[in-house]
Parts: sequence; structure tokens; C-alpha cells
Amino acid sequence: MKTLLKVITNKYFITGLAFVAWTVFFDQNDWISLRQRQKELNSLKGDVAYLNSEINKMQKEKEDLQHNPARLEQYARENFRMRHQNEDVYVVDDGIDKTANTK
Repeated sequence: MKTLLKVITNKYFITGLAFVAWTVFFDQNDWISLRQRQKELNSLKGDVAYLNSEINKMQKEKEDLQHNPARLEQYARENFRMRHQNEDVYVVDDGIDKTANTK
């Protein structure tokens, strides 16, 4: 019991314990902030992967539009409501917002 009390009251033990407590809880780079930054980093990595896949899809669509005239005409008709001179265009609204950003 005396040896345990002697170890606990040792100035080096108290200083070491204070240092550990400071670095774990109070420092600018404490353990809690480190965990939060790690979660944010993982989230951002997921966002980067999603955006890279979207870029690849858009590049494929761009290539298709540049090299396929039928696809270019279809895209123009669907997105810009273009038509030939002798055609009538009827727009049917399905009520779905296509501009909503969904993941």
C-alpha cells in the first residue's frame, strides 16, 4: 500500500499523467478532434469517389453526344424541347423534380 501511494505521489508520475490528460483532452490536436477529423476525411473520400463516378458518366455521355448524331438529336429534343419544322411537341409533366440532387 505504501509503495502504491509512493508511486502515485511521485512528481514524475503526476507530471506524466498531467501530460497524457492534456494531450488526450485539452490540446489542439486532442483525441476527440482526431476522431472527428478522421470521420470527416472518410466522408470526403466517399464524396470524391461519388463525384469521380459522376465525372466518368458525364464524359461517356459527352463522347456519345459528340460521335452519335441520333443521340445528339434525342438529347436536344428531351432537354431543350427542340423539334423539326413540321412537328408539334407535347410536354407531359410527371411531377418529378429532375434538378434535385440525390445521392
